[in-house]
Amino acid sequence: MGIAGVGDAPANGVSRQSLAVAAFSTVVEWYDFTLYLYMATILSRVFFGGGAGSLAAVLVGFAVSYLMRPLGALAFGSIGDRHGRRAAMLISMALMTAAMVATALLPTRAQIGPAAAWALLALRCVMSFSVGGEYTGVVAYLLEGARRDRRGLVTSSAAAASEIGALLAAGVSAVTVASLGTAALDAWGWRIPFFVGAALAGSVWIMRSWMEESPDFERQRAGGTVPGSPLRHALARHRTAIARGFAISALGSITYYVGITYVPVFLATVRGTSEGASLRLSVIAAVVVILVTPVTGMLADRWGRRPVLLALCGCGIVLPITMFALMASGGSSGGVFWALVGAVVLAGVGGGVSAVGAVATAELLPGEGRMTGLALGATTATAIFGGLTPLVAQLLIERTGWPLVPGAMIALVAACALPVLLGLPETRPLPIRR
Repeated sequence: MGIAGVGDAPANGVSRQSLAVAAFSTVVEWYDFTLYLYMATILSRVFFGGGAGSLAAVLVGFAVSYLMRPLGALAFGSIGDRHGRRAAMLISMALMTAAMVATALLPTRAQIGPAAAWALLALRCVMSFSVGGEYTGVVAYLLEGARRDRRGLVTSSAAAASEIGALLAAGVSAVTVASLGTAALDAWGWRIPFFVGAALAGSVWIMRSWMEESPDFERQRAGGTVPGSPLRHALARHRTAIARGFAISALGSITYYVGITYVPVFLATVRGTSEGASLRLSVIAAVVVILVTPVTGMLADRWGRRPVLLALCGCGIVLPITMFALMASGGSSGGVFWALVGAVVLAGVGGGVSAVGAVATAELLPGEGRMTGLALGATTATAIFGGLTPLVAQLLIERTGWPLVPGAMIALVAACALPVLLGLPETRPLPIRR
């Protein structure tokens, strides 16, 4: 995941073991969080009755719960900026573990009626709240613990590891669906992936307990510069950086959630592709993201954050509509091949933006108030352009009958982000003269 080359004790950094634990954490974070979308069609039957509008209700639940993410990011950002990155990551993972266990044990609609759907939504809100603090904490920790010349590569490992988590979620979901009939799947089989996520989250919490604290936070504590009110500090001093982080994250979020995570639902509704086939295609797309992410991180270290972001933004303007047209093509063997091509290209663009966006948004902010600044900019954009966009794409397709709506949405956001990226300062650290 791009951290093996970091020494055991990088200059002004943390040990390779602590970096590895932080990066691995996002595997669990995104397994637990994206599992809901990969299981969307099954959850629509189990908790919403499977009738007309059930799938839309599941997506509404995802969108509504996603709005909790900025609140969680602000809450855990304040903890991380005042008491340390390690404390924030320990508390958020404990909350995530509890939410996953409770979801796996939920009674279904057949057992308690409509209350089951409300209980699922409540637990999704808890999950989203905890995830809000996870990614910002991990990105800040990796950036602050990495060597100066490896920040892009090391920080991108958070995006790569998160995609490994999404890949694992898609893989476990696909195996579960393929191994069980519909009756067994709806009765009890859907619980298996959630129990797996709970076990992973608990394991990561144990590993985090012996992580080192971020050296940047230790610097703040030693120098007495820890902000007493991180929110007030960030709003007073870093408004421009927050706005730029919002634009970068908006581009990264819509390319990921519409261009990658929404694809199984798109294929099932537009092409009539089976749940198993859609999940297998998602697995392939996830592998592409994992391969693209460290390469993009290395390019950002070599060429700079700004030129890599501009190139990916151009791809986001030009490619998505064509790729969704390929995925929407007929059900012949040739159609399946072009659907795969479309999914893979979109995965490459989305993975690249996520990789360089992580380090670029974090470097726009100083250590003091960094997690809160990321919460206000990057996480808020993710809530709007990540959690809401799968639902918006699905509703627009149903209302207009135009299957290329998702591609147009990505292109529009990329076009709006382009002027911001053109004025973005380069944040790649200059090489140290020896």
